[in-house]
Amino acid sequence: MKKNLILAGAALAMLSVAAEAKLPPLSDEAKAKAAEAAAKTAHAGKVSGYQLCLSMERVAKGYYEQAKKAGKETKPATATPPCADPGPFVYTPPAPAAAPGAAPAPAVAAAPAAKK
Repeated sequence: MKKNLILAGAALAMLSVAAEAKLPPLSDEAKAKAAEAAAKTAHAGKVSGYQLCLSMERVAKGYYEQAKKAGKETKPATATPPCADPGPFVYTPPAPAAAPGAAPAPAVAAAPAAKK
């Protein structure tokens, strides 16, 4: 019984590898969408980091105000940089690369000026 399960699992593993190998390469449009999605995800990470920074500053400010009211003068151990707002999401797609195998355009040399 266990031998049949192992054989069935091995067969499924080989079929999944074979199916994966037959996938076509991504089109340029799909690559562009994937790059944009990656840029959106990176921007979302920056926004969440900014929001976390703001909330930590609010908590620290409240802590220091309460400590001051209680008569305990405390100061931050280290200076922290201000929170940097990432701004709105702006995506500029990269310039399309030249087709593989295409020769670059030849540089045209300027003709020497005629002397008079």
